[in-house]
Parts: sequence; C-alpha cells; structure tokens
Amino acid sequence: MNNDRRCGAFLKEETVEEIRLNKYLAEHGGLSRRQADRLIEEGGVLVDGVPADVGMRVTGKEEITLLNGTQLTEKKPEKVIIALNKPRGVVSTTRSFKNETNVLSLVPYKDRLYPVGRLDKDSSGLIFLTNDGDFMKAVTDAAGKHEKEYEVHVDREIGDDQLKKLAGGLYLAELDKKTAPCRVVRTGQRSFRIVLTQGLNRQIRRMCLSLGLRVTALRRVRIMSVGLSGLKEGEWRVLTRKEQNALRREAGLS
Repeated sequence: MNNDRRCGAFLKEETVEEIRLNKYLAEHGGLSRRQADRLIEEGGVLVDGVPADVGMRVTGKEEITLLNGTQLTEKKPEKVIIALNKPRGVVSTTRSFKNETNVLSLVPYKDRLYPVGRLDKDSSGLIFLTNDGDFMKAVTDAAGKHEKEYEVHVDREIGDDQLKKLAGGLYLAELDKKTAPCRVVRTGQRSFRIVLTQGLNRQIRRMCLSLGLRVTALRRVRIMSVGLSGLKEGEWRVLTRKEQNALRREAGLS
C-alpha cells in the first residue's frame, strides 16, 4: 500500500471556524454589524446565491455577494481607532446631507470608518472613528459606564447652588429621566467642566436649560482614558497601539 495514502487515511478533515455573517461583513466589507444586519434583513446579501438570514454563520469559503455593490476584501483591514477634534457645525454621522459636512469627510483614511457615538452638530471636541465593529459595539452596549469630560460655557454667571444641582442629578421633563450624579468643577464665572457617564440626548444643554442657563459653547475634551492631546479643531490622529489597547480593555474587550 502506498505510504502516503495509508497516512492520509488517518488525517482528520481540517476544522474550519464559523463566524456570524454580520461579523464577517464587518471585517471584510467595511460595514458595522448593525448595517450588515440591516442589509441582510433587506435581502441584500446572498450566500452561495441564496438570500442570507440574520444570525447565519459562515466560514468565508462561501460565495458571498452584497447586492449594494460593495466588494468584499480577502484581507481583514487592520483595526484602528482614530481621534478627531470635531469642529462646531460638523455632523457626527456617516450620511451626507445637503450643505452639511460630516466627520468622515475630515478624515481621508484608507479604510471605511464609523463614528463611535455622537457629538452634537453645535458642539465641538473629541470623537472616535473606527473600523473595529467589536469596539464600537462594546462602547455602545456599555453606555452609562464610560467617562466623557466636557468644557461648558453658558450665557450668565453660575451660582454655586446651580453647580451642586448639576452634580447631584436633575430631572429632565422632556426625556422623563433624571440625570445620574456627576463631577462638576467651576472654571470661571460662566464656565465649568463636567464629567458624565450617561449619554442622554443633548444632556448638558438640557441640564443647563432646566436651571435657566443657555450653553454658548460646549467642547468634549476626553473620552475614557484619551484626551484631545493638543489636536487643533479639524485635526485627527491614529491612536497609538498602547492607547487603542487601553480603550479596548476599558470597553470590556480582551
């Protein structure tokens, strides 16, 4: 008997790892997992010529076609987290609207990126962009656990009692929610710094309005362990490997 054939008879078939289709599309198609799920739900993904189901698992050896024209890449793009100092007036979305500039237009990176969270159009400061779907999902799922620090200027002098109310938590009637206790430090007669873990819609502006104060300038200066680090408005940088690893750990990723 041929020795090669005899040995081959005892070889186990190679085990091929399966992953969820939305994760595969995030890694090879530049989509977020939510976008991938939405495209799958709409019948926009074929696996071996058959419309895919949400939750489907693949090996990558299948013939996977995106009907929106996106080409899948063989090589996984390197995962990256970018810090951008968003100017006021720029929207933190991937969509393009008439007469508006979005954050992606400010960062001409080689791979498709997505903003992690939101920063109001009228606000400026730090926002992360990434192609790492796991990081984006972890941060989103853990809303209310990660610190974000802001510099705030208002239209009139702030009383000590108002600062105490901001720090202690305020009921916001429009949202029918009470804000969580937070750290507030006065920086001037009409300015303060505030550290939030919540991410309610226009939270700081609503909190100030509830006390009769109108925000005139709002800038985010830190997210978790990363600050603006001297970035001028409109400037961006790829975070160092050490910074990215630290952020992933803070987000609960290994």
